[in-house]
Amino acid sequence: MKKYSDLEFLRLSKWQKFCYKIAAFFCSIPHAVGNLFKKIGLFFKNVFVSIGKELADVVSAFTRGDWKTKVSYVIMGFGNIARGQVLRGLMFLLFEAVFIFYMITTGGYWVSMLPSLGKQGPQEIYDPILDTYHTEYGDNSFKILLYGVLTIFFIIAFIYTWRANIRQNQVAEKILRSGKKLKSGKQDLHSLVDDNFHKTLLALPLTGIVVFTVLPIFFMILVAFTNYNGAHNNGYTNALFSWVGLENFRTLFSWNVGGVNYAATFGEILTWTLLWAFLATFTNYFLGIFVAMMINKKGIRLKKVWRTILVLTIAIPQFISLLYVSRMFDKNGIVNGALMSLGLISKAIDFWGTAKLARIMVVVINIWIGIPYLMLIATGILMNIPADLYESAKIDGASGWKQFSKITLPYMLFITGPYLLTSFTGNMNNFNVIYLLTGGAPTNTAASGAAGSVGYTDLLITWLFKITTGSEAQYYLASVVGIMIFVVVALISLVVYNMLPSIKNEEDFQ
Repeated sequence: MKKYSDLEFLRLSKWQKFCYKIAAFFCSIPHAVGNLFKKIGLFFKNVFVSIGKELADVVSAFTRGDWKTKVSYVIMGFGNIARGQVLRGLMFLLFEAVFIFYMITTGGYWVSMLPSLGKQGPQEIYDPILDTYHTEYGDNSFKILLYGVLTIFFIIAFIYTWRANIRQNQVAEKILRSGKKLKSGKQDLHSLVDDNFHKTLLALPLTGIVVFTVLPIFFMILVAFTNYNGAHNNGYTNALFSWVGLENFRTLFSWNVGGVNYAATFGEILTWTLLWAFLATFTNYFLGIFVAMMINKKGIRLKKVWRTILVLTIAIPQFISLLYVSRMFDKNGIVNGALMSLGLISKAIDFWGTAKLARIMVVVINIWIGIPYLMLIATGILMNIPADLYESAKIDGASGWKQFSKITLPYMLFITGPYLLTSFTGNMNNFNVIYLLTGGAPTNTAASGAAGSVGYTDLLITWLFKITTGSEAQYYLASVVGIMIFVVVALISLVVYNMLPSIKNEEDFQ
């Protein structure tokens, strides 16, 4: 692509400038993706370098440390207790005791069973006395995977705490060599509610994030490498499930699996998901700005009334409003009835039975739902644009369109750039609108053999939901789809985020 200098760019026509900017944007995407992978590679490089430095520091601390530090390598907290920091040392020692007790009693079992996910499943045992068969249950694959992952996280936490214990000994030795006194237990407690109060406050939320966010994500990723489905129920009462490696990924990206083209199905749903997210985001965005500008325009009366009417769509739960709208546009709905009674159509229109029409309908109805949010956001931003800019533009003879394109829109894009990105990713996972309006219909006959009975309006998130429901639920395939959703959303978010003007040029509107 030819690059123009600033002077050459100014000589271009409006249409040429617009085309040049669009071309420049798409040409910059490969470079941005390349930079992203470069940063990821640099991140892993720094991680390995940091691990190497930590290992070298651990060896150095052992060889140069005193006997108290050396004992602390085996008995955590011993050095702190020996140097008078009893409370700090007891905390380390208690954590080590809990860890050892857990690993001996249950943790070791869960970790040892992770490679197989269970060796003995449920079996029918004959009782010669009662002359009946009864089920004898064995290992529990689900618990093994869940508690095995939890144990791995506990081991990582222990390693981190052990390293902190060594570092504490290093710091204590350094302080004593300088002739200063170490903090007492009372001073440590005072520090937790004063100097280090931020750490005290963050301890509980951080633990919650690890347990309720990071752990489930890690668990979901591991499920993608198993054959866990509805037939295995919970991996205990029906049958065990096991590791299958990359088989599930090969299934999703294969062109023929049992006569079903999963790769084409995934590609079609992904394409529609991206198209839907783009249309749902930008139609709401620009129409929301337009409505906000119309209401805020001088001379418009009853501004509060118009805003209240629009906000009512937010106040009514989507579960009610979307289901009602869905019934309105049925073949036997009031819309078809009204059109036929007015003589505008001779037979009912199948709004949800035609692929193109159904897709257009969900986009249009989403506009009705989304405009109020954007109207409220845009109203607040428009009120903060300096009026002097518009007055100066009017004096210079700028038309209304010029004022919008040169003042209003750049200011809005700068402020709402991050919101646009989050809105786009949110629309990719917009379950409510699609599922409540169409349920994914109409059915895609070419992909009907794939898991979940794929429809033309299905997004990746609604397809994922269908895969995980019913007696034939394929949790392993749903996990693979979930991973792919994460990869797509993460790549788009990282690339676009680094290209946003509000990130690259933070001082432009300050």
